[in-house]
Amino acid sequence: MSRPAQLSPIRRILTGVDAGGLSRIVQDGTVSAISEVTERPGYVNANLYRTLGPQAAVDGPDTAAEHQGLLPPAGGTVIRAIDFPPESADAEERRRQAAGTFAAIFADVEYQPSSDRHPSMHTTDTVDYAIVLEGEIHAVLDKDETLMRAGDVLIQRGTRHAWSNRSDRMARVVFVLIDGRRGTA
Repeated sequence: MSRPAQLSPIRRILTGVDAGGLSRIVQDGTVSAISEVTERPGYVNANLYRTLGPQAAVDGPDTAAEHQGLLPPAGGTVIRAIDFPPESADAEERRRQAAGTFAAIFADVEYQPSSDRHPSMHTTDTVDYAIVLEGEIHAVLDKDETLMRAGDVLIQRGTRHAWSNRSDRMARVVFVLIDGRRGTA
């Protein structure tokens, strides 16, 4: 059996907070924790990130329709997909849209509209996995930003951040938010 063509490597972006308390990109590159199986050519298992903590009930109820806000339930998780339209070129319109979004559906989050980086800057006490499914989007942090494309994964660890679609087409990003806490592990 011949080896099938490989997919492109997964890009993993890891965020953190520097000594001055500013969010930044800590790592940006391909995944190194990869396992391949000789007996199954082309099969690749890539571990992107993991957390240590309590277990979820595998037979728990589906409560997705009851979820309100951005944050996951205490000790829990939430997975969501967000479609981001292209941003307005007008800064005041971007501020108005950000304020409307946070007021309407994300009122439970620490939102910083006065940020000079982006009007959607916000902070959560969560570990978030952001996976770009379609389009492209900029991940904006206090000190850095990076353009993410379909297939890229960002692990956001309680950092102040925003999402900016500067393209001319829609972008879809899936987010998994894991309830977290600040402090040493």
